[in-house]
Amino acid sequence: MKKIIKMIAIAGLATAAASCGKEQEEFKYLVDEFADLKVMRYQVPGWDGLTLQQKEYVYHLAEAAKYGRDIIWMQNCKYNLQVRKAIENILENYKGDRECEDFKDFETYAKRVFFSNGIHHHYAEDKFFPVCSKEYFGELMKAVDAYDIRVLSFIYDYDACPHRKSTDKSKDIVVESSVNFYEGVTKAEVEKFYEEMTDLSDPTPVSYGLNSKLMKAADGTVYEEVYKIGGLYGHALEKICEELEKAAEVAENKVQKQYIDDLINYYKTGDLKLWDEYNIKWVGEHEGSVDFVNGFVEDYNDPLGRKATWEGLVNFKDEEASRRTKLISDNAQWFEDNSPIDPRFKKAEVKGVSAKVINVVTLAGDCYPAAPIGINLPNADWIRREHGSKSVTIANLTSAYSKAAQEAPKGMLGEFAWSDEEIAYEKRYGDLTSDLHTDLHECLGHGSGQLLPTTAPNALGEYSSTLEETRADLFGLYYLADPKLVELGILPDMEAYKAQYQSYIRNGIFTQFTRVELGKKNTQAHMQNRKLISEWCYEKGLADNVIEKKVRDGKTYFVVNDFEALRYLFAELLAEIQRIKSEGDFEAGKALVEKYAVNIDPVLHKEVRDRYYALQLKPYGGFLNPDIVPVKRFGKVVDYELVYNDNYLEQMLQYGQKYSTL
Repeated sequence: MKKIIKMIAIAGLATAAASCGKEQEEFKYLVDEFADLKVMRYQVPGWDGLTLQQKEYVYHLAEAAKYGRDIIWMQNCKYNLQVRKAIENILENYKGDRECEDFKDFETYAKRVFFSNGIHHHYAEDKFFPVCSKEYFGELMKAVDAYDIRVLSFIYDYDACPHRKSTDKSKDIVVESSVNFYEGVTKAEVEKFYEEMTDLSDPTPVSYGLNSKLMKAADGTVYEEVYKIGGLYGHALEKICEELEKAAEVAENKVQKQYIDDLINYYKTGDLKLWDEYNIKWVGEHEGSVDFVNGFVEDYNDPLGRKATWEGLVNFKDEEASRRTKLISDNAQWFEDNSPIDPRFKKAEVKGVSAKVINVVTLAGDCYPAAPIGINLPNADWIRREHGSKSVTIANLTSAYSKAAQEAPKGMLGEFAWSDEEIAYEKRYGDLTSDLHTDLHECLGHGSGQLLPTTAPNALGEYSSTLEETRADLFGLYYLADPKLVELGILPDMEAYKAQYQSYIRNGIFTQFTRVELGKKNTQAHMQNRKLISEWCYEKGLADNVIEKKVRDGKTYFVVNDFEALRYLFAELLAEIQRIKSEGDFEAGKALVEKYAVNIDPVLHKEVRDRYYALQLKPYGGFLNPDIVPVKRFGKVVDYELVYNDNYLEQMLQYGQKYSTL
């Protein structure tokens, strides 16, 4: 799933509102804030319009998704579950003073660990530490009869697993990374292992390594442990399959049942050819309303961009909102034909592009609590080429972000926009053009273009994720300003796109770095993508003052002066990024990322953080899931109701009790 990420004490469960009107009136989106994080709730409009069968289908898919929780924790770092269980034990059993400052500091650390699915920041990927002392933490462990000096020492050791994913190219990025994809092997050994398995002449290449851990035996032999029932993470996969089997019994149609069966067989065997068969059937099914993601999908966390983290997401279609994305996907061939890239890299026939707007019901694995707002799947280029892709925009999450921002006393726009005109554009067109950029990125951007026959799918290595997100973002930015969107009735006029152009540059070149600690580099793929585009366009447009750096009252602003020229710069860069991907030009891709995407100006970095934190906002957001509760009468399930939780720690502890399998 190529994703767009949105930048922007234990009690009982919250009860559902008595009526829809009351729920709308009293519903609060923002439920907790700590460190640099905010936790929100999302509503699920349209739930009551689903049939009982559809609700039951969603329920079992949701259970299957949540049973994969421990997998992502283990993948992020092999010691994560030990730390989590120590934290859970204290939160559930400690009888001492919970109001003192030390315990509050411990609680904040616990919340951060839960949010990040481990001990590393979910976005910056550096290890974070408790504010409370090591001695106090140890006393808490002793108080619940769970003192473990090894776990305690690991939590406070700055040199133990300092980075989830290392980006320091001067060192071995496999050895230096804490992700649990490799053990005892070097970058060179990993590359050699998979090069020997790859057949470049195969038009349907298998994504070798996607669902495994690569290890070295005592005799020096390098081998894989495969994620499957009876293998690595087998107990969790058993529970996932049990729920998938129940879901298959109430699927909306025969094709859904078939691809769920394929998915189950894949989990039983670990055979990646079955994973491809599942994806082909899944991408071709469009009749049902309910859909899901369940599997080892994204390779963002792997320093080599090969191995996938586990994630789950369950949703259903928003019929009314999907009219926009249908218009886009129906015209996919026009967009491909008119793309400003070399004709060699264009698809002669765009196949199977489908797009829709969805409402999510359950987030899980690497999608929880921090979640994407757009999705495009599958990731295999040959499946995209031969069978197409599915793209979605997640309406109820984008709505929740917007509503939660309205609950905050101050906002970003007034602080960082240069003029009243900018603010007016943003307020008038901002939500529409932001959603549309997501649509174009996911619906068409990721599925556009093609590799040359001689190019290996993983040719760009550790730079592949950043460059792929750059390519999809540029595709969306270029077409936002195309008259075709006005012709299709998607945009109201040829002024609307300017809101997204201005906000994109402002964010990519400046405001997004509120999320990065001072002195750190920019390491996350989506943030690197935005910086690469914005910095490259700023530099290339300097002579013509396309983007201008302005200072007023000691504050810096970045202002777009020539929107048409900026569009041409987007086109030029898109053509080059597509060439790099299509030809597998590793060195050119590396040069772009290293020059424009990594290093942050320290003076601007300090300024933007100072101004942002004066607003008392939190740069990162994530979500609680509603509970799906079966309603029984006379021992029979007659309905499934949603219960909206408003206690962050409670949901984390509840999930730890119910869904822990490893």
